Amino acid sequence: MKTPFSAVISATLLFLAAVCPPPPSAHGLGGSAATLAVVYGSSITVCTIVAQQPIQQIQCWRNGKLLPPILPTTSFDAVAGGRDTLCGFRSGGFSLLCWNTTLNPKRIYDDASSPLTSLVIGDTQICALRNVTSGNNNAICWRGNSVSWARIPTGNPQFRVISSGLGFSCGVLENNNRVLCWGDDGTSLSIQSEFKNSSMMNIQVGGGFACGMNNAGFVVCKGNNDNGQLNVPANTAYEYRGLALGANHSCAIRRLNHTVVCWGGNGEFSSSITDGISFESIVAGLDFTCGLITSNFSIICWGPGWPNRYYESGIELPLQKTLPGPCVEKGCECNLYPESQVLCSGNGHICRPCDIPTSIPPISPPSLAPPLVVISPSPPSKGLRRGLLAFAVVGSVGGLAGICTMVYCLWTGVCIGKKKIHNSVQPTINGSNAAQQSSSSPPSRSSTLRRQGSILMRRQRSGTSSKHTDRAEEFLFSDLVAATNDFSLENKIGAGSFGVVYKGKLPDGREVAIKRSETGPKTKKFQEKESAFESELAFLSRLHHKHLVRLVGYCDERDERLLVYEYMKNGALYDHLHDKNNVEKSSSIVNSWKMRIKIALDAARGIEYLHNYAVPPIIHRDIKSSNILLDANWTARVSDFGLSLMGPENDRDYRPTKAAGTVGYIDPEYYGLNVLTAKSDVYGLGVVLLELLTGKRAIFKMGENGGAPISLVDYAVPAIMAGELAKILDPRVGSLEMNESEAVELVAYTAMHCVHLEGKDRPTMTDIVANLERALSLCDDSHGSISSGPISFISD
Repeated sequence: MKTPFSAVISATLLFLAAVCPPPPSAHGLGGSAATLAVVYGSSITVCTIVAQQPIQQIQCWRNGKLLPPILPTTSFDAVAGGRDTLCGFRSGGFSLLCWNTTLNPKRIYDDASSPLTSLVIGDTQICALRNVTSGNNNAICWRGNSVSWARIPTGNPQFRVISSGLGFSCGVLENNNRVLCWGDDGTSLSIQSEFKNSSMMNIQVGGGFACGMNNAGFVVCKGNNDNGQLNVPANTAYEYRGLALGANHSCAIRRLNHTVVCWGGNGEFSSSITDGISFESIVAGLDFTCGLITSNFSIICWGPGWPNRYYESGIELPLQKTLPGPCVEKGCECNLYPESQVLCSGNGHICRPCDIPTSIPPISPPSLAPPLVVISPSPPSKGLRRGLLAFAVVGSVGGLAGICTMVYCLWTGVCIGKKKIHNSVQPTINGSNAAQQSSSSPPSRSSTLRRQGSILMRRQRSGTSSKHTDRAEEFLFSDLVAATNDFSLENKIGAGSFGVVYKGKLPDGREVAIKRSETGPKTKKFQEKESAFESELAFLSRLHHKHLVRLVGYCDERDERLLVYEYMKNGALYDHLHDKNNVEKSSSIVNSWKMRIKIALDAARGIEYLHNYAVPPIIHRDIKSSNILLDANWTARVSDFGLSLMGPENDRDYRPTKAAGTVGYIDPEYYGLNVLTAKSDVYGLGVVLLELLTGKRAIFKMGENGGAPISLVDYAVPAIMAGELAKILDPRVGSLEMNESEAVELVAYTAMHCVHLEGKDRPTMTDIVANLERALSLCDDSHGSISSGPISFISD
């Protein structure tokens, strides 16, 4: 029987969990996308998604050896494993790929209109949630080589989470939090019946049993209990934040300290192996469990089924650092994972799921009254009992509330003067500034940009940027002079919106591109140079994306304004398409339709980030092929933010003082009517797409002997509309293969819509990304690129 104090503690914990959630965790129970997977059956394989790499590739360990990366040029969001099966869905969730022991990979899902949001494998059944409409997630399952639609209950149910186990699957319905199960035998119906009176947040399925957290925060297990797998130890409200279920054992992560506790399995799972170790996530095989360690993002495994002939239980596997969660580009509902920009290498960020789902109503304090009156069998006296009980209630609530406050302060940093960053691109405005602004006229754009730049400079001078790669470094002018050999002509590699760009080498060996404001009597006015410098510094210092050129640092000495970027080894797309030396090289790497479509998709993703995920949104204003640069891996990145402006928060037109951009790429609506919207960038990208298709400049002369200049839009659009695309395609690329023809046609029609005269008729960047993703997948099919990469399950 519980003592009064233990009852008070349990009830108070439940209350505090509702009103003061603990620091967020990396994963919820069941159904969450995972970056760690185990494969069992003919052999045991552990696979993860690599952290701190531009490409989030899959790495695997098997039989004591590291295996070659799977599709090393492809990024994956999540992986899952089962019996002799590994699956992963590509970044964005549009495509699902699986591998088996026959070494034959297979794409089993490819639909840009309904991306996958969750992936689970139970033995041989593969299931996923797909987002068919906003907020609506349907389940789809496969078994073997055929789609098993009939196995999912009819009625098109919408699920919050799903999980698969040995022979059956379960999910939690979105509308009523009830458990719905399906499978091959009576187990699924039995489990579903046992959960019929439970309102659940989530569910996890094992072998003949299932566990999940109910809406009160308690772990509930139903089904077979032959090995004690249902006997949850010390089950108080919100004590656990993660579950992993095997054939006959269960493990969970304690919410307070992220250590692991296991039960069931005939008592063969020793918790001493993991004592004192904090975990981000755990995943179970049939009779073993693996976990991702918080301190160093390494993997350890333990349990009776773990092959100790290769590595003893609890010994870290020789894998590179693993991502603690998928890298995403959308905003986070609750909190960002610390250092997520570094872990994602600038390709999005990692969100910490909410510990208490926002869709579950918090428990009100009156509901806690009954537990508080539970007393021991022999109370000392009625008055004293009431006094002690009141003291316990007040003391427990006060003490635990204080602990909750301390944890919150330490997590957010508000107690020590450090604000929590909710969005990596959101500018910070403090209270004093807000008060000053409200009592005076709104600050000018120039002063706002200067203030943001000054904040960055102060951070640098205080020494913070040496520890954080997302802080811009401040360089001495003399250092940059040395790096560029006194800005010699041999080091000149191009020009930007406000100056000349030079290649340089810093003392630490880093190769960089240095943009220097032009000097001399023919230069632009100082105010314009200053504005361009401030724009790039303010924008790029807070933008981090794999398809945007990264700002390394800056120099601001007297009249010198210089910006230092990461060096793009393969130069500008413009040069590969139009420079005479490159044009004559018929074997250029960009002379393939797949590569050209990939470059277009990379650039579109970078622009989409500016429009949809930057806070506030940003309009580039100068999208053109010379501002799309290619790094050493031929990944395209958007550059040159000297003309960029912050866009409106809504769909209202933004009207700057005058139009800006480049002839041939500038939006006619913007140029003629002085109306600037995000659709102006869409027009510029449309011209770039036409360049990739035709190989011609934005403005060019027809015929070998020249002639009147003609715009690429006027040249290409009529041919596309007439169905004569083949007549205008770049002959350097070669003939189209079967699926390439469809892919190139899709790109052409997308480009045609991008260059409509009126912005309202143009697609959004999200639409363009979806079309280009589809086009690239068609090229993958035509070239068989899925089977050309290294496969994870290689026989010894």
